[in-house]
Amino acid sequence: MKKFCSILLLLSFLGFAYHSSAAADPDIPFKQAVSVKYKIPAILKGAELKKLVIDYNDVVYVLSDKGLYRVNNQELVKDLRYTPLSGKNPLDVAVQDGAGHLYYLYEDKVLTNGYAGVPYTILPKGKYNKFAVAADGSMLLAGDQSIGFIRENKLSEIALPQNEQIRNVYIHDGIFYALSNQVLYRLTGDHLLTLYKSNDIKTVAFHKNEIIVGTANGYYGIHNTSGNLTFSLQNKVPVPNINSLMVAGGNLWAGTDGGAFMKEAAGTYRYYASKRWLNDDHVTALAADSKGNMYCLTLTGLNKIGFLTQTLSQKTAYYQDKIRQRHIRYGLISEVFFEKPGDIEAAEMKDTDNDGLWTSFYLGSQAFRYAVTKEKNAKRYAWESFEAFERLLSVNPLKGFPSRTFERTEFRNSDPEAWRKSQDPEWEWKGTTSSDEFVGHIFVAALMSQFVAETDGEKKRVADFVDKILTHIIENNYYFVDADGKPTRWGRWNPEYINGYPESIIDRKLGSTTIIAGLQLGYALTGKTLYKTEAFRLMNQHAYLKNILINFNKIQVTPGYTHMGATMGDSWNHSDDEMAFLTYWVLYHYALNDTLKKQFAGAIRDHWTIELPERNALWNLIVKGTADVYDKESTLWYLHEFPMDLISWTIKNSHRKDLVFLPRNLREQHTKKLLPSGEQPMHRHNANPFDLDGGDGGHSELAGDEYLLPYWMARYLNVIK
Repeated sequence: MKKFCSILLLLSFLGFAYHSSAAADPDIPFKQAVSVKYKIPAILKGAELKKLVIDYNDVVYVLSDKGLYRVNNQELVKDLRYTPLSGKNPLDVAVQDGAGHLYYLYEDKVLTNGYAGVPYTILPKGKYNKFAVAADGSMLLAGDQSIGFIRENKLSEIALPQNEQIRNVYIHDGIFYALSNQVLYRLTGDHLLTLYKSNDIKTVAFHKNEIIVGTANGYYGIHNTSGNLTFSLQNKVPVPNINSLMVAGGNLWAGTDGGAFMKEAAGTYRYYASKRWLNDDHVTALAADSKGNMYCLTLTGLNKIGFLTQTLSQKTAYYQDKIRQRHIRYGLISEVFFEKPGDIEAAEMKDTDNDGLWTSFYLGSQAFRYAVTKEKNAKRYAWESFEAFERLLSVNPLKGFPSRTFERTEFRNSDPEAWRKSQDPEWEWKGTTSSDEFVGHIFVAALMSQFVAETDGEKKRVADFVDKILTHIIENNYYFVDADGKPTRWGRWNPEYINGYPESIIDRKLGSTTIIAGLQLGYALTGKTLYKTEAFRLMNQHAYLKNILINFNKIQVTPGYTHMGATMGDSWNHSDDEMAFLTYWVLYHYALNDTLKKQFAGAIRDHWTIELPERNALWNLIVKGTADVYDKESTLWYLHEFPMDLISWTIKNSHRKDLVFLPRNLREQHTKKLLPSGEQPMHRHNANPFDLDGGDGGHSELAGDEYLLPYWMARYLNVIK
């Protein structure tokens, strides 16, 4: 038996709870990291990409063994602008310290096109292959066996320490430095003096009076005049094997064999790895432009980690347009798929296992959007998706049975064995419908009734939809009964099934919650007393109210329970959290009386408390709209951090040295703190946000409704102006 320990780390989060009376926050512009991967010409594939520099005009250059290239729009092109130089391949390029002009080092000369092309020095052929340029035009040059210094166009030799080979030269605040395999030298007069000696130096960066030393096991700091240690080795970093370092905007950046990372002022690290951010993870050089964007040169290409300034409203507009362009399939929300990783242009919309549930997030977002803005398109989109929900009922011949999804004949994608023929030969529908789908249906019906249905005809349309589903459930003894005449595996609310679980398994509590919410909704929308009577019968005679009020502290590992081959009670199912929170909106707002509403609010608050470490904006806002508490800081953090790239790239974090890992626990919280969503594997609300690794190699893309629903709910609840 594996041991679990329950670690919830709640005390630190409870301080962030805010009452709903707090004023709405203005939608202040913020910066969000986004990735640009530059297209490279065929000639550079397999070439050596040697150096990356950016001049004072923010022109980005990449030096390769095939010549000098520059960024043009979103691709690298050969730099042919200066005809006299276009046929020459420089050995090195450098940007002048403080002035930003680009200098070129050739086999027999060094020059610049700045200053009207005046700086120009003839060199001994083949003697130097690297250099640095100071603000006053002086230069330090190095070759395999020599060091030279240029001042006022005059070259002089500098004695090279015996048996030393200079790997790189630097300029910072007018001082030249040279790095060999084990020694960092400082140029003083016409002599290289040892500043610091160590056999672990791989690279250095400069910040004020400090030199940051990168090693294969992290980084540390030394003073730039004394060489004394200014801070000790920092090896609790995402990837300790450092190839390049740079300080930009007051933040330390590092390029490693496993991506790039940035140390924030607060001391936390932001990690940029995988194809979400880079064309490959072996970062060899870094350079920043004047706007604060960071460019990362890898073995195979150039990438930019840009910082987009936007408001949440602007971010929302992006997702709403993206969804309308490529994620609406017959009114249902659809993730898209592609054979070639990340190939959006070849995206295909395909059915998934829970199209109804996933669509409830999008429809919900448009319902709240309409409640806030009264925009005609919001209402149109909501009804368009609701029509797809109605189609889930009508596409199959079973009375009131909601299909999981539908598709034209012979074009189905997921779970071939679950598909059945429609009465319309042009279509097929997917069965095995679960309680997940039921939750999505009652959630959208509740929101449509509250915010979108305005005429008597519209309200009746929503009521009829709910009535059909509830009638099917009640007439089939509280089961979803499929085409084979048997209850589906997970569409079960019968007391014998629900109460067959002990209180320590969440299915007892969750099943009671979802069906009572549905019955209450049915009574409110149709006025049929049957639904009210059945709700009270289940709550009073079969303990469904008691089940709803089970404290989450009672949910524990419970061995020995299985259902149709599935082991129950051995781990936490985050899909259960998703179903519960969507249901809470319906359960609370359609409570049959105030006493129940108060009890339900307590149960909702109880669940919310254990969810705090996950910092889920949607859960927080549903609780704000029901139990009147929420974690404001985490809600805004979630919305700001939600990534712009929703492709399911393969993401890995389990190797990181900066994370504090926890012992195994029931809720599978693997680390002390939650990573920002831009560093997590891409996932929906039904996944564990503490999962460190995941993705499908970039073959699918989520729509963005995972963001839209909490955003528009936040607008409705006056969290954001």
